[in-house]
Amino acid sequence: MNNPSDFLMPGERLDDLQLCGMRIIQSPNAFRFSMDSVLLADFARVRDGMKVCDLGTGTGILPLLLYGRAQRITCDAVEIQKDAAERAQRTMRLNEVDHRIWVYCQDLRNVRQFLPHGKYDLVICNPPYTPEKSALLSPNPALSTARQETDCTLDDIAAAAAWLLKSRSRFVLMLPTARLAEAFETLRQHRLEPKRLRFVHATEKRPARLALIEAMLDVHSGLIVESPLIVKDDEGNDTEEVKQIYHQI
Repeated sequence: MNNPSDFLMPGERLDDLQLCGMRIIQSPNAFRFSMDSVLLADFARVRDGMKVCDLGTGTGILPLLLYGRAQRITCDAVEIQKDAAERAQRTMRLNEVDHRIWVYCQDLRNVRQFLPHGKYDLVICNPPYTPEKSALLSPNPALSTARQETDCTLDDIAAAAAWLLKSRSRFVLMLPTARLAEAFETLRQHRLEPKRLRFVHATEKRPARLALIEAMLDVHSGLIVESPLIVKDDEGNDTEEVKQIYHQI
């Protein structure tokens, strides 16, 4: 077992994922994973033997969560921010999964230059939720890149996913419901057909804020809308389904 102190830089912290003994290195001054990542990983259909790519891996949380469910996957994780990519690489070495998960400090818009075409069974992405210039930027560049499309657009992400995927393989992502029409149009421009959709509601009585989307490359249309995912009950506690999702990780 590795000594965590050998992998931490000043100001960083180590969080226990309570999943296969794994821990994740995070910085209070950078983007840290949230429930969104947990819900997205749960939505993705992953099984042993899959070749996976995570576009914009950030802390590396999605590959770790997927690995926790299927420990014979391999995953290429792409992250444009140098500090975040280096931190994710240390996390993989700390957990001794760097033989299964590789982190590339690269721009996903250049994915054709460093990852193979048509070789992936699953591409996953928790993209920036806000289009560029549609809201005030955070003064922290690490946070602005994670939250707003300063370094890539939804079109860039869909293009990368279409390049990476095998025919009839899956791309999963999470977006605000306000961007759902845009997302469907963009996906179809890249031969990615929306096949599965699930709305995420903060409570049963509130409108859906987020949507989980699964698209497939080069397939016919036919969309399944799954039952809504309710995060909190009327008392503000996690619903039984959310508790179960966390329990599974």
